[in-house]
Amino acid sequence: MSEPPIAPPEIAPRDLLLADEFSTLLVGIQRLLRRRLRRGQTEPRLRGAHVELLRLVQDSPNLRVSDAAKELGLAGNSVSTLVNQLVTQGLLRREVDPADRRAALLNITDEAIGRLSEWRARRTALVEELVAGLPVEDRAALTAALPALRGVAAGLRAQLGEEDR
Repeated sequence: MSEPPIAPPEIAPRDLLLADEFSTLLVGIQRLLRRRLRRGQTEPRLRGAHVELLRLVQDSPNLRVSDAAKELGLAGNSVSTLVNQLVTQGLLRREVDPADRRAALLNITDEAIGRLSEWRARRTALVEELVAGLPVEDRAALTAALPALRGVAAGLRAQLGEEDR
């Protein structure tokens, strides 16, 4: 005789409040960082999807468009549109795959590497300044929370991996 399925554990109300505040803060902090970093920026603004694609190609040179789409969880035609925009801006190179002339390989340009590096340096400096302005106890709390935040990120990656199957 089979046992009845086990019901998922009840989520405590305080955990629901934590989850809501945590996700709201993450989105708000990310938006505020982007807005602050755009001040004084002279080059055309890159959307989040552009930056994600550039970082992916930087980490995986000679990436095919189809592989980029799979990795980003986007439709192939959406990635093709992003690629066309980035090629036009001189931030990405599309090259013919010598193994399959129908396929394109993506590579990041020196200009894009510079822009990503400069953005990352400015973001790091801004966050460093903000964190340094916090009381010692709050900085210690942020440091102590990093393993839990890495766990949240790993859990999301694992869930995304399961959805792809």
